[in-house]
Amino acid sequence: MISAVSVTMRYGEKTLFENVSVKFRAGNRYGLIGANGSGKSTFMKILSGQLEASSGEVALDTGCTMGFLRQDHNTFDHETVMNTVYQGNETLWKLHLEREHLYTAAELTPEEEERIGLIEEEFGEAGGYTMETDAAKMLDGLGLPEEQREDAMETLSAGLKLRVLLARVLFGKPDVLLLDEPTNHLDMTSRDWLENFLQQYTGTVIVISHDRFFLNAVPTHIADLDYQEIRMFNGNYDDSMTTNAMLMEKRSRENATKEKTHR
Repeated sequence: MISAVSVTMRYGEKTLFENVSVKFRAGNRYGLIGANGSGKSTFMKILSGQLEASSGEVALDTGCTMGFLRQDHNTFDHETVMNTVYQGNETLWKLHLEREHLYTAAELTPEEEERIGLIEEEFGEAGGYTMETDAAKMLDGLGLPEEQREDAMETLSAGLKLRVLLARVLFGKPDVLLLDEPTNHLDMTSRDWLENFLQQYTGTVIVISHDRFFLNAVPTHIADLDYQEIRMFNGNYDDSMTTNAMLMEKRSRENATKEKTHR
């Protein structure tokens, strides 16, 4: 679905990771973990195209869409909450704007009159007739008060803005979903809703979180970024810790055997 091929990232003389090659497959959910400063967020920004790697490349399968949780909280300050969420689905948003224009214009060109006969089918197939309900369900789940949904984004606190931006990327239903610390500012109820939503998500999910409970509930795999490389483990966070401990114990025994042999 999405792959990193020989990706290296350096800042001056400091190397965050080097020649990382890893593939994130369709239908799997990956927890991206690693020590503070290991480059998790940087790696995710490279995957999303927000940053360019020092070398290597990222490959997204043909026809696949990708969405990421934005951290630029003030970008949509002059949009309403609902419009901010709708814009997460670019195709649907464009159809929505076109449809609004066609039905409110004082006069239409012959081409526009012909277009009216076609746009309803496209709008319906894109989910237009349930867009308001779908967006409202997400905002309900993430704890955004109903009375604030037609307000401008600039009126919201930073925590509520994050919830709207999270709803925005989920509303787009991308094939590859990248989430950096999505549980920040979420209460227990909203976090539980997000866990359930992601557990049922059919696309590829890559998530960074420091929440151990979240990393045990959501991922089917753990990608551990450490020592400038990524190691992939099957299972959730606790599974990966158990497997890693077993590997370290095995390595320790092998090293001890080698030392005895060389004596």
